[in-house]
Amino acid sequence: MEAYFADPRHHFSCAIELTGTVFQHRVWAMIAAIPPGCPRTYGALAEALDSSARAVGNACRANPVPLRIPCHRVIAARGLGGFAGDRSGRLVAIKRWLLDHEASLSREQPRPPKRLAPLELPRPSEARGQQ
Repeated sequence: MEAYFADPRHHFSCAIELTGTVFQHRVWAMIAAIPPGCPRTYGALAEALDSSARAVGNACRANPVPLRIPCHRVIAARGLGGFAGDRSGRLVAIKRWLLDHEASLSREQPRPPKRLAPLELPRPSEARGQQ
């Protein structure tokens, strides 16, 4: 985590195996692919998933590893939206800080993005039982 706080372009290379629904895994995979400094809206992700912004928000809330799967990069159409289940207060202040930290990238020289490590997704046979 120190490397991320020093440089928001840091790529977490630790492998993780997440427990969640098939839909949550789809949302988390999309979020993991959002580059630092380039937030997306809940609605944009929902449209890509043929779902609703609320469902995307619920998957964000269920995210067990918020820096590895950077749900702070998912914002509301008007404003920040919530963070880790909070709609205001300390956690939303953390979301704002993380977004500001990553926004510094636009003021620096561009650096080629590193390839994102894939998330562990359930095998189709395992996923059927989690729907």
